[in-house]
Amino acid sequence: MKIETFTDIEAWKKARLLVSEIYAICQSQSIKHDYGFRDQIQRASVSIMSNIAEGFDSGSPSTFILFLNYSYRSASEVQSLLYVALDVKYIDEPTFNNLMSQTSLTKKLIGGFIRYLKSTKAK
Repeated sequence: MKIETFTDIEAWKKARLLVSEIYAICQSQSIKHDYGFRDQIQRASVSIMSNIAEGFDSGSPSTFILFLNYSYRSASEVQSLLYVALDVKYIDEPTFNNLMSQTSLTKKLIGGFIRYLKSTKAK
């Protein structure tokens, strides 16, 4: 499949789904009123998909890789915040496992895309 726009990128699609899930859990009574935590996890999740989009439209493979790295690190931030949410009982274990799995898959796709771009750039 040819990638013509950032919306064609599988990692972006997965990140978009993750954002929806994060926003959904942030509507729960426990998280809704913790403005700092809620804003941080929402911003970090949005950053995953936004950096993929911004990097794609940069016009430079090197810059795209840089932005994919930012996206990957934002996904790591989401994972760290999910541990906080679990530890302070904002989410239960099944929700944690589901969101962690989605985030891990997104990171795997981003990492694979980075490796692909680096290998084609070297040729």
